[in-house]
Amino acid sequence: EEFLVEISGTKVTITCPLTEDNIKWDGPGKIEDDNRKYILEDHDSSPTTLSCSAGSEKHELYLNARVCANCEELDALTITGIIAADILITLGVLILVYYFSKNRKGRASTSPAPRPRGQKTQRPPPVPNPDYEPIRKGQREVYAGLESRGF
Repeated sequence: EEFLVEISGTKVTITCPLTEDNIKWDGPGKIEDDNRKYILEDHDSSPTTLSCSAGSEKHELYLNARVCANCEELDALTITGIIAADILITLGVLILVYYFSKNRKGRASTSPAPRPRGQKTQRPPPVPNPDYEPIRKGQREVYAGLESRGF
């Protein structure tokens, strides 16, 4: 047999597992009309020890319940629905981003076109500038008149 504990806001209701009519409670709360239920109004979440007894039989309960005035209890179905809706919205955003980014590939852009990526091959040497042609062996006569002058 177990205690039945119900929490609603800051009100905690405990039902004793004993079925007799002359149940005696020991704790800081008040007893409801039918004597089996014990009510803690404005419980402050501090741990409390309660006991209910009838004749020689006694049951004790260590109550460590967290309560708050503005809390809302959610069932498993609500939480599952929230998570499923979040996943569906996220997938919808991903599909939209994919769709719009796919269409942008075909449009002309102001940025320079990327170089085609192929196999890395060696670049050919740059075309020589005829104004600065290097001196080759056998052609020194062209530059023979360019001797340094003594200043």
